Amino acid sequence: QDFADSIYQMVAQKFQELTDNFTSMHARHKTLAGIVMTKGLDIRQAQVIVLSSGTKCINGEYINDQGLAVNDCHAEIVARRAFVHFLYSQLELHLSKRREDWERSIFVRLKEGGYRLRENILFHLYVSTSPCGDARLNSPYEITTDLNSSKHIVRKYRGHLRTKIESGEGTIPVRCHNAAQTWDGVLLGEQLITMSCTDKIARWNILGLQGALLSSFIEPMYLHSIIVGSLYHTGHLSRVMSHRIDDIGQLPASYRRNQLLLSGVSHADARQPGKSPGFSVNWIVGSTDLEVINATTGKRTCGSPSRLCKHMFFTRWAKLHGKLSTRVPSHGEMPSVYSEAKLVAQTYQSVKQQLFKAFQKAGLGTWVKKPPEQDQFLLT
Repeated sequence: QDFADSIYQMVAQKFQELTDNFTSMHARHKTLAGIVMTKGLDIRQAQVIVLSSGTKCINGEYINDQGLAVNDCHAEIVARRAFVHFLYSQLELHLSKRREDWERSIFVRLKEGGYRLRENILFHLYVSTSPCGDARLNSPYEITTDLNSSKHIVRKYRGHLRTKIESGEGTIPVRCHNAAQTWDGVLLGEQLITMSCTDKIARWNILGLQGALLSSFIEPMYLHSIIVGSLYHTGHLSRVMSHRIDDIGQLPASYRRNQLLLSGVSHADARQPGKSPGFSVNWIVGSTDLEVINATTGKRTCGSPSRLCKHMFFTRWAKLHGKLSTRVPSHGEMPSVYSEAKLVAQTYQSVKQQLFKAFQKAGLGTWVKKPPEQDQFLLT
């Protein structure tokens, strides 16, 4: 508990610093998230590496086929994207001519190719409120007085995959039929569907936080713990995070069913009153500024793309691709299309399919993907 409270205090303090003692207009938030890095469980060596806020998703009309928009601006999801940005920076240190740079990196190079996290480095995610989706929904705190009327609904969808709805708050269970979203459908006004934070975190617990692109360089990276500020119930959260896919079967080397440590905090921040702001902020260690994204358009308030968009990541990946040792046997040319670059990490892709099948087999619904056109852009 002391450890969890310290993590929370570090994140809150850093946010206070970055928002001029909470006076900046960008201090307004409904959900705050941060990732803290520690060596072992030594809090004295802890460091906040990313911070984020936000509770909204992109509006379907702003969906972007050049990878220039961030689709999901919920705080936990932005924190993970900011973390990916941090991982790129740590890998880039290995391209330096200076020995002290790569000695400073959190990665060590493996003889057989690729990179691994240094011994004993752990990552902890703080979220100010229980992640949207099943983790928040069926929490005992949410059970209302008319218990009997709602109980069967809750039971029917318990553990079910859930999706966020465009320009709204809250989540709904995935509809069993027609899991495919189409580009023209979305542009013609069909609601854009995004998986809930609970489900995405459950996915990170199998696939890691690094995503498909980085899987060609590094082994999967898992969270050590999640600390939740409010609306929190341990038993329920652990069931949702890991027990839903008990029968996923054997996973390939370096992948695992990550068992998280879960904790609440002793004195959480009171919930912020009023409507959720339409923006999301992110900060990454090493950068001086908070970046502000308009959650409706998925771009920065000034209209330019965020440092966390797919296009930026693809550009950085391509720069590293020719120069760093990779974990995957190379098959000739470097892919010039984003969707093809994601397929380079074949093991990652097969584990992802294994995960989706496990959800279906458990009767929890089908993972809803974005229209494929979104990932078919070229490096420019």
